[in-house]
Amino acid sequence: MHVIYGGTFDPVHHGHLRLALEVSECFEGAPVSLVPCHIPPHRGATGATAQQRLRMLQQAIAGDPYLRIDDRELNRGGASYTADTLRQLRCELGDDEPLAMVVGTDAFAAFDRWKEWEQIPELAHIIVVQRPGMTLNPETRPGRLLAERRAGGTEALRHCASGYVLELDPPRLDISATGIRERLRMGRSARYLVPETVLAEIHDMGLYRACPVTKN
Repeated sequence: MHVIYGGTFDPVHHGHLRLALEVSECFEGAPVSLVPCHIPPHRGATGATAQQRLRMLQQAIAGDPYLRIDDRELNRGGASYTADTLRQLRCELGDDEPLAMVVGTDAFAAFDRWKEWEQIPELAHIIVVQRPGMTLNPETRPGRLLAERRAGGTEALRHCASGYVLELDPPRLDISATGIRERLRMGRSARYLVPETVLAEIHDMGLYRACPVTKN
């Protein structure tokens, strides 16, 4: 089972990491690959550069046997489209290896606006993680896709290469990268919201207007 979890990770925080581990546990410890995007096509510029975001990810998951980093989108350059990444992975994995991507309910609600969205279920399973307060309209195209391809459990995904949509509602930490960036801009602490190693990198690089730590 090959699972990917993409995002800007600007910065990576405990919410991202805990969710990735929850997904791994649902699939009996299958590693989850975090895929930082190069240029997000559906939002503005990132607060940190691609290499800075990659560095923070490396610090965050160092020594964790269940989390990996896949930096193919950073190496590919340009706008990062999920369909392109999945097509590349499918070529590497072959036709029979189960492949799944993780997405939140909020992003899945706009799934029909993604590039080549109709091709994605043919390339991989989709794991839709419930966001607090978010419901999916069953009359929309993403809602109908979920109804048509809904998986009854994780076993279905493990025994088929692609095609299912699985809903998960794991325990979540209500943390957002947007909120962290705003706190740092205001000079407030982000401690316990991000790993200590990541917070140190943020201060060392002066990201998000964080004041560098004075070193004696």
